[in-house]
Amino acid sequence: MQGIGTLLPLILMFVLFYFLLIRPQQKRQKNTQNMQSSLKKGDKVVTIGGLHGFIDSIDDNKAVIKCGDGSRLTYDRSAIREVTEQSKAASTETSKDVSLEKK
Repeated sequence: MQGIGTLLPLILMFVLFYFLLIRPQQKRQKNTQNMQSSLKKGDKVVTIGGLHGFIDSIDDNKAVIKCGDGSRLTYDRSAIREVTEQSKAASTETSKDVSLEKK
């Protein structure tokens, strides 16, 4: 009985770490992977370095980003932090899918 009493705080601490630290981090990683896998030409993005631009072309591992001055820079797909605005084509496809689902 005394052995269980000494292990209970360790088990409780592990459970707290899991729900407060590990699980939220896994969710963030999954969301980031989903965002990076769904990138399309024309999306307005921000890189991990703070560069804002539009995706000019994209392949499996690299994305060419067009900056405000017209220059094109090549980045790894994993260097894209967030999509601030989806491309017009992607947003019209999404709205068509939503309208078809409603019918």
